[in-house]
Amino acid sequence: MPMSPPPDLASLSLADIARLAEADKLPPVDKWNPAHCGDSEMRIARDGSWTHQGSPISRQEMVRLFSTILRREPEGNYVLVTPVEKLDIEVEDAPFVAVEMKAEGSGEAMRIAFRLNTGDLVTAGPNHPLRFTDGPEGPRPYLLVRGGLEALVARTVYYELVEIALANGTPPGVWSDGSFFPVNAGDGAVAA
Repeated sequence: MPMSPPPDLASLSLADIARLAEADKLPPVDKWNPAHCGDSEMRIARDGSWTHQGSPISRQEMVRLFSTILRREPEGNYVLVTPVEKLDIEVEDAPFVAVEMKAEGSGEAMRIAFRLNTGDLVTAGPNHPLRFTDGPEGPRPYLLVRGGLEALVARTVYYELVEIALANGTPPGVWSDGSFFPVNAGDGAVAA
């Protein structure tokens, strides 16, 4: 069954985004416990691109399909899992990248939704917190997607978050879905 194309975030309201995210049912990978079968020879690079045996996986539908069976193990490693097999997959940083965002409202009533490189829609909030860390290239924001899987927020989207954070006053941070996320990774965390 072919997967539907990802929605256009700009044309949707946050209520539409929430409905779509709720309707997007994923396989119950947390309930599957097959035997470990080896290495998938797949890798997810920091920029969100997927490769198999060093060659890019260029079909976005395949990437979206594989992303639905991705799981993070309690030890921190990543696997692709089905009811009958479990294969290791290398993840350079985070398995997803938040490539677009849409914010509605202001102050504590603000809601911020993100579109991931896989087409998934996630609204930041208590179940999907944002966190900010310091990295070699500066601040690195992450969004919890599901089950320990995070999305690295793309640099251009991070700049949009910083603009909102600075407008919110001290401490700089963003509100979404009733939760406040301070932009406090370190001394240069909000520097754009």
